[in-house]
Amino acid sequence: MHTLNIIRYSFSKNIIGPPVPQGAGLVEIEEVAQLNLGSHQRYSFVFLALLITHRERNPSLHSDTMATEGEPTDLIKVLHLLVLSFSWGMQVWVSFIAGFALVWQVTLHTFGLVQSKLFPVYFYCLLGSNFVSLAVYAVYHPRELLDWHESVQMVLYFVALIMAGLNAQWFGPAATEVMFEMREVEKEHGLGNQIGLGSQKEAYAKLKEQDPKYRAYKRTFGRYHGLSNLCNLIGFICTTVNLIYTALNLSTI
Repeated sequence: MHTLNIIRYSFSKNIIGPPVPQGAGLVEIEEVAQLNLGSHQRYSFVFLALLITHRERNPSLHSDTMATEGEPTDLIKVLHLLVLSFSWGMQVWVSFIAGFALVWQVTLHTFGLVQSKLFPVYFYCLLGSNFVSLAVYAVYHPRELLDWHESVQMVLYFVALIMAGLNAQWFGPAATEVMFEMREVEKEHGLGNQIGLGSQKEAYAKLKEQDPKYRAYKRTFGRYHGLSNLCNLIGFICTTVNLIYTALNLSTI
């Protein structure tokens, strides 16, 4: 009845058509709309009637509590913490432990080959875990209800995701491609079979000085490798801060 009164009022005030006689029923209103309204006005009438009816049947759509921050289940909490811990632990191992341990145990070319196989898996695992962390956090923290700390966390999750994506799609593959080009030149000069970084430094410096192609490869590799390391470091910092935020919000250990 409320909807009918609003529609009748709209007609009586010439908002969407000519005045409707008092006591007119819904059928009479429809007949007036069909006979006396242009096509655009008829569409407006139908849309208004459907909109008001829908809002009456769903009062929650226009209540002040539309955006609510739901309480995650225990399973979601465990999943979120495991994924976040997985990302952080993987970054610590690959960035600060595995590479330094490996480079002193195998030849430089073997080290590069291992890294070329390891890094794509690492970057895409990191990309997937960062996406899951961001998605879970965003679902339970609506934008309308974010406080300052939660906004910072949301940005950190997003930045970590972008950094992993840049490494997975661009910087990582580009650095690997140039590394293999350098490797071919080094093989021609009998380099790359030594273990560790300290041996044959003079031979590498001489090759870089004498071979313009190798010098260009070295410069390009340094640029991509540096950008990749920077993205990895930024992502690690973001994950670390988010892990600290999460730990501080735990009620108990």
